[in-house]
Amino acid sequence: MAAILGAANTYIGLKAGMTISATFPAAVVAMAVMRILRGSILEENITRTTASVGEALAAGAIFTIPAFVISGVWNDFNYWESTVIMLVGGVLGVLFIIVLRKPLVNDPDLPYPESVACAEMVKAGQKGETGAKYVFSMMGVSALIEFFKNNRGMKLFEETISGFVEFGRYKIQLLSGSNPVGNAQTYTGGVFLSTPVASPALIGVGYIIGPRLSAVAFSGGVLGWWLFIPLAIFFNVGVGDLIKNGADWESLTNAVWYYQVRPIAVGAMIVGAFHTLWGMRKQLIQGIAKGIKDASQIKINKFAYSRLEDDLPITSVIGAIVLLIIPVVLIYFYFTKNLLSAVVAGIVMSLTGFLFSAVAGYLVGVMGGSNNPISGLTLSSLVISAVLMVALGVKGTAGVGVVLGVAAVVCSALGIAGDMLQDLKVGQLLGGTPRKMQIAEIIGVIFTALVLVFPMAILHKGTEGGIGGKYLPAPQAGLMSVMSKGIVSGEIAWPLIIFGGVLAFALILLKTPSPTLIAVGMYLPFETTSAIFVGGLIKYIADLIARRKAHTESEFVKIENRGILLASGLVAGESIMGVLLAGLYLLNVNLPHISENPFIGLLVFPLVALILIFIPMGKVRE
Repeated sequence: MAAILGAANTYIGLKAGMTISATFPAAVVAMAVMRILRGSILEENITRTTASVGEALAAGAIFTIPAFVISGVWNDFNYWESTVIMLVGGVLGVLFIIVLRKPLVNDPDLPYPESVACAEMVKAGQKGETGAKYVFSMMGVSALIEFFKNNRGMKLFEETISGFVEFGRYKIQLLSGSNPVGNAQTYTGGVFLSTPVASPALIGVGYIIGPRLSAVAFSGGVLGWWLFIPLAIFFNVGVGDLIKNGADWESLTNAVWYYQVRPIAVGAMIVGAFHTLWGMRKQLIQGIAKGIKDASQIKINKFAYSRLEDDLPITSVIGAIVLLIIPVVLIYFYFTKNLLSAVVAGIVMSLTGFLFSAVAGYLVGVMGGSNNPISGLTLSSLVISAVLMVALGVKGTAGVGVVLGVAAVVCSALGIAGDMLQDLKVGQLLGGTPRKMQIAEIIGVIFTALVLVFPMAILHKGTEGGIGGKYLPAPQAGLMSVMSKGIVSGEIAWPLIIFGGVLAFALILLKTPSPTLIAVGMYLPFETTSAIFVGGLIKYIADLIARRKAHTESEFVKIENRGILLASGLVAGESIMGVLLAGLYLLNVNLPHISENPFIGLLVFPLVALILIFIPMGKVRE
């Protein structure tokens, strides 16, 4: 389950720039399997804990590992380097949280919203419906649709309908006072329009994150595709000549988006990420303080022993942390061939990894795992390590490689740290033993790290354009690549980055919700953000109808939970089929195309809407 959920989230994370928490679908599948095997609630808890590791490690890996390829440090995904980075980072995340567990899990001021919800769902599953039928049935529906729309499958229809609307030609004479500046120029251009991509997975993502966040992401797409790209084309007076010489409007639009608008989005993401961290400064300081305080309390044995508080031995944990730093330093030495810079990078990784793991764990307790800003925390460690590498004279490809290496280990640790603390809180609410959950988490990390590079490599080779291209834009990995190269090698269009930072600053002054998410919307293809927005609209309509149908709050919650499980199944089914079809392509299995009728794809939207709106309301009073 960890491998499957990891592969599914690898696909959706590279495609949409966000992953979906695996805690709930993992709990549902665990309940279904353990019911057949007559397992106990604590065995379900261990199963869920191990299975959810895949999504957490995938989140840490896809935000950073593809950056090695996008930046040109690697020509392809290097199996052993990728695996060691994920393995060491993931295990360090587990070990860091073992040190931090007691004060964070036992803090009465931390609500742990997703952990409480998951525990309640597991308890309810002991009395009746598990919800597995919702997840698995939608996996089948979504996988079938993907099979008939993917270029590598038995294609029946196109995912989108698109076209370019030209503005016409306009002569503009610039003036300085009453004096003309140069000759009048002819301006032309237009706007690229596209329907949302017919993707049940992206619609499911929008449904899960809700109407508000999906609208914020979509606003970024509107800014990028309906404002900045048309402006960039219109202001470029050489566009007419390009078109005359054989360029087409769609290719030109994609080039402007890729090389000019995406750097603006990167600048906005950077400022937005640091603004998010600044807004959480109190929680960050408290999270770091918790880790330091806990270490001192452990030494004086302040915590009383019980099975419910039984951790792996702290001395062994600290020793393992120290030992794991050695292979990390060796990896960094492999990149730089400079022992001093490798040791410095290892120290930076260790300190930022531990401190930010405390922060990530604390924020999971406050907001839940789905809202954990690990990419912003990772970016901070990347900037710190990049500045230090430049100061030490490590530049070029070696410098970029070691900086990305620091970011990748830290990001993997943070992804696991947040997930593990959420799992440990669920275990506490269900009466689980922390030691056994910690062992299960390490097993899950080891197994997932050994296989997770395969879906990334398969998707990169088997998807048109590869990772970083149109179909798998990988926004966070692109951001890490741009920043590492920009700081270390100077290969960055700084004016565009600065423009993006100014845009984010203006959005912050306007108190706009989540400038970072707006920037991600600009970075993604328009058909992607618009599909996510459609999912948010479906959730809005579903909630309106559910409020009228449900007579009590508990009935509304039951409807909402069913909807989330259905949407999770849609995400998982398409994602897994996408990986399988990419794998078949690499095996030279070429399936025939039946049709490329784009209008058939429009039927996906009402079908998914009917599923997500009306199926959750069936037998609400069971």
